[in-house]
Amino acid sequence: MQGFASTSATATGSPAAQATQSAAGLSEAGGRLRGLAGGAAALTLALGVQLVLLGSALAQDAAPLGDVERGVADTQVHDLSMIGMFMQAHIIVKLVMVGLLLASVWSWAIIIDKQILYARTRRSMDRFEKVFWSGQSLEELYRSLVSRPNHALGALFVAAMREWKRSHEGGRAAVGGLTQRIEKVLDVTIVRESERLESRLLFLATVGSAAPFVGLFGTVWGIMSSFQAIAASKNTNLAVVAPGIAEALFATALGLLAAIPAVIAYNKLSADAGKLSSRMEGFADEFSAILSRQIDERS
Repeated sequence: MQGFASTSATATGSPAAQATQSAAGLSEAGGRLRGLAGGAAALTLALGVQLVLLGSALAQDAAPLGDVERGVADTQVHDLSMIGMFMQAHIIVKLVMVGLLLASVWSWAIIIDKQILYARTRRSMDRFEKVFWSGQSLEELYRSLVSRPNHALGALFVAAMREWKRSHEGGRAAVGGLTQRIEKVLDVTIVRESERLESRLLFLATVGSAAPFVGLFGTVWGIMSSFQAIAASKNTNLAVVAPGIAEALFATALGLLAAIPAVIAYNKLSADAGKLSSRMEGFADEFSAILSRQIDERS
């Protein structure tokens, strides 16, 4: 078995290498975008603090008794719970919040689905390798797998054996270039399986990088609407400024709520997908060496 691993030093082909490089590129791009997202979140928090301080200063400079009384009355009608802040927010801010909540829900659905898929794929690989290296005939193993859907290592084995059997149909052995054809079949199957494992991971990277910016947009819009209301009421009391700012910053909180799990899950799931792809490439090298040896012996 170790001999097979040592003779399989040749790469399985450029498509599999391109799939690995593509995953690495996506991870690097996601890292740069997440850095920008962190800057946006810090900018939003700093903006909120500055606005609170501004409102406090205005309240201390000029706040007649009537304004204070009106501010107290306004605090009595403002509901600062999460649902209350959502209901009192501007329509644009509400749309931003709903969009961020939907993105968060969909991200968690992808995370759970991928965790289940990767665990099932690892168990399938373990079972297949146990049977494959148990000494069972390749023909018997092929007949037991060809009649049902296969993924990962099983799909690689079935694809290579199917090409092997096609080359020996009709009692003639078309062994010329058979090794190259088998390697190409294995490469294509690896790319297909890698795409299946990595599907929808780009959505997590997008949410992780864009959600803080979307939340920042909702925050800026909410603060702008809050200051317009302050100008219309001619009331600079902090009790009037604070509820609008809280509603606006709630959008940023939802953006971070969507982005943080997406970033963490993207990094982990990308690493898991890369490990599974590398495991398939290793098996493809070993199995290609086995078939190449049999071709040499028959020729």
